[in-house]
Amino acid sequence: MNDWAPIAKEYDPLKAGSIDGTDEEPHDRAIWRAMLARYEPNKGVTGDPHLTLFVARLNLQTTEEKLKEVFSRYGDIRKIRLVRDLVTGFSKGYAFIEYKEERALLKAHRDANRLVIDQHEIFVDFELERTLKGWIPRRLGGGFGGKKESGQLRFGGRDRPFRKPINLPNMKNDYYGEGSAEKRNWSREGTRDWRTRDRDHERSRDKRWPERERSWAWGESERDSKEERGRGRERKDRDR
Repeated sequence: MNDWAPIAKEYDPLKAGSIDGTDEEPHDRAIWRAMLARYEPNKGVTGDPHLTLFVARLNLQTTEEKLKEVFSRYGDIRKIRLVRDLVTGFSKGYAFIEYKEERALLKAHRDANRLVIDQHEIFVDFELERTLKGWIPRRLGGGFGGKKESGQLRFGGRDRPFRKPINLPNMKNDYYGEGSAEKRNWSREGTRDWRTRDRDHERSRDKRWPERERSWAWGESERDSKEERGRGRERKDRDR
């Protein structure tokens, strides 16, 4: 736990699929795919990965010119690569922006995240494909993206970091009286209190029973006397 960090230092599909990085079994098939995948970064991609930003959730109508207009305010840009479909040529909604200086990169990473461009709130992070060891893209079941509705939640990135695991104390020993002496005494005292309360309740209930029996007996005798008086009136009426 001493080396714990909310952001992943090395990509592990199993940990990325766990909210606190402690899962031992994959919770969806995509994690199995990512664990079995053998992926190597695209060697055709050029540029310095440590000066490159990943920009996602773009409006599909957003162009390279619009991205240059927005991101050039943070510093000089060396190259913009808007990823497009090879067949249709349409934007896939994400891009890579390489800066000339690290200072501009850090400023854009800090200020441009959640910026609204063309009515879309964008997501900005460092490039991970060539900088994070073990990286598996989302198309192979990895990545840090995904939504709850799709059943492909991933953690350990900037957008959805890990949650620190909670170390719960072992309560079993205390429950069976193997904890501290103070807790054991409290437990025994509590047991005595419950027993005393139950015993008092039994005594009070025993006291109430004779009273109820007397009341029932009185009610029955009164009912009998009323019935006897009624029968006496009926006999008098017949005699007349």
